[in-house]
Amino acid sequence: MEPLVDIVIEDDRWEALGLEPLATRAVVAALEELGLGQAGFTLCLMGCDDARIAELNADFRGKPQPTNVLSWPSEERAAETPGTAPDLPEPGDPDDPEELGDIALAYETCAAEAAAAGKPMADHATHLVVHGFLHLLGYDHVEPDDGDLMEATEVAILARLGLSDPYS
Repeated sequence: MEPLVDIVIEDDRWEALGLEPLATRAVVAALEELGLGQAGFTLCLMGCDDARIAELNADFRGKPQPTNVLSWPSEERAAETPGTAPDLPEPGDPDDPEELGDIALAYETCAAEAAAAGKPMADHATHLVVHGFLHLLGYDHVEPDDGDLMEATEVAILARLGLSDPYS
């Protein structure tokens, strides 16, 4: 059984890219890499445009400009000691999965970043789903040690998916 990734498409370009199977594949790989299994979790992922994510960024972070990905964890899971793994959630029951939170991706920003890096849009979007998902689990990159851990975890998950290191 796969985790339940509820997809909200506000920009049809995400549908054309195949956001739902891409996101499910990324989340499954992340859960497996972290030893959490595939079942018992749920999250919501919104594929939107730059205008919408700029509104969300202004509302929640006080930054009225577009960004590539935003995440809203359902609860605080960060580690107390920088550079150590967060306290990962326990899976819920199939009828009552553990709610991890919400992620939003902005199409234009993601597409521009992919083009600038010479990467396929699907690969970059997969990376951003993994990045946002790790934020839901308590990973962060504010402190250097936390950033190193999050980056290494992203690279391992992307390798599991057959994608190259986006930081190299």
